[in-house]
Amino acid sequence: MRANIGLIGLAVMGQNLALNMDDHGFRVAVHNRTIKTVDEFLAGPAENTHIIGCHTLEELVDALDSPRVVMLMVKAGEVVDQYIGKLAPLLAPSDIIIDGGNSLFTDTNRRTQYLKGLGIHFIGAGVSGGEEGARHGPAMMPGGNPEAWPTVKEIFQAISAQVDGQPCCEWVGENGAGHYVKMVHNGIEYGDMQLICEAYHLLSEGLGLTADELHGIFSGWNQSRLSSYLIEITADIFAFKDTDGQPLVEKILDTAGQKGTGKWTGINALDLGIPLTLIGESVFARCLSAQKEERLTAANTLPTRPGTAFTGDKQAMVAAIGDALYAAKIISYAQGFRLMREASCEYGFALNYGEIALMWRGGCIIRSQFLNDIKHAYDQDPGLENLLLADFFVNAIHQADAGWRKAVMMGIELGIPTPAFSSALAYYDGYRCARLPANLLQAQRDYFGAHSYERVDQPRGQFFHTDWTGHGGKTASSTYSV
Repeated sequence: MRANIGLIGLAVMGQNLALNMDDHGFRVAVHNRTIKTVDEFLAGPAENTHIIGCHTLEELVDALDSPRVVMLMVKAGEVVDQYIGKLAPLLAPSDIIIDGGNSLFTDTNRRTQYLKGLGIHFIGAGVSGGEEGARHGPAMMPGGNPEAWPTVKEIFQAISAQVDGQPCCEWVGENGAGHYVKMVHNGIEYGDMQLICEAYHLLSEGLGLTADELHGIFSGWNQSRLSSYLIEITADIFAFKDTDGQPLVEKILDTAGQKGTGKWTGINALDLGIPLTLIGESVFARCLSAQKEERLTAANTLPTRPGTAFTGDKQAMVAAIGDALYAAKIISYAQGFRLMREASCEYGFALNYGEIALMWRGGCIIRSQFLNDIKHAYDQDPGLENLLLADFFVNAIHQADAGWRKAVMMGIELGIPTPAFSSALAYYDGYRCARLPANLLQAQRDYFGAHSYERVDQPRGQFFHTDWTGHGGKTASSTYSV
């Protein structure tokens, strides 16, 4: 009996996806560059399954039913191209290659078009949920060649997470749309994690709360509007003790790693001219954490923090920090969905934002109760420009506003950094500001570079130049925007 799908790459994600597929009645053939890994997998986790081990790519392809479907779970970048180069000569028209790694969406654009020229269908599928999600149900965001979707739909929707009877997997769009949405998902994940860390910093250092007290607070938050996977695991982390009975979290070095998807999101936002300030600050916060030795030097060299210990109502401040966490989370998603809206127009993705919210409700790292509210907002207005304009979020931010500001001010007064909380608040205040000081900025640009400006008393699109010094001339520079 031939296999329904082939899977290449037996690291944690690959192994767990193969086992997940086997659980759902799909026959899987697997291959790994290191042959020993194939044999160990079959003798270990895959023992007593119907999974077929293959020592060569030729053996893998021969084991597949037609049209043949091969899924790559390998390191993003050059390795994906190498496998595509090896597989393409072994496949026939209408066969399918799937890239399930965290590939850059522009690479997926290129690969889709290249393989289309060979008659081979390509799917770039974002897969979120980590080890646990891959094993028991991830969120999956497939895009690429739409002709491939009917063939793989049954498998993908069967193995994905299910919420209210709906699979957390739906076709996203053509070319790199799936990997683009996964990239933004990861950017929002960066933002969510940084916001939680800032709340932790304010609670622990600002209010002097213990890990056990933090466990109680986060457990409570997980039963509230803040309910989410990341809040849930944060509560678990605070409760976890090391072998000496002390909280393990306090023994972990404060230097954060990253794999690049948050950075890609920020770069793309700059390319499209979309202010993605919170996610950008979250990436930079990780970069700053990595400068551990410099920070130690600075801590011993620069003046001490200006504030003293917090002396107010701790319970009220805990509630204010919860408000800040919720309000800033709204900003993070608002910025992320606004970026996807711009990308959908720019790249022709035709994204369905309500469906994306549904896909993120289960299996993925940013899954939360909050996503139901986003889905409802787009159901009410599919053309919604910004989530901040939806009635639910207008009211939610209004209710959290005072606490949000108190939390940021507490950080300023005590010298505790809150880059994500603060940048989110600055974005919110800027977005709802009818007149920003950019008029002065345009005057400056015209003064030193003759870049021209528009006037409030003239129609948009008419540009003017002033000879500010009396000897600068009347010729303006070209008007362009990057």
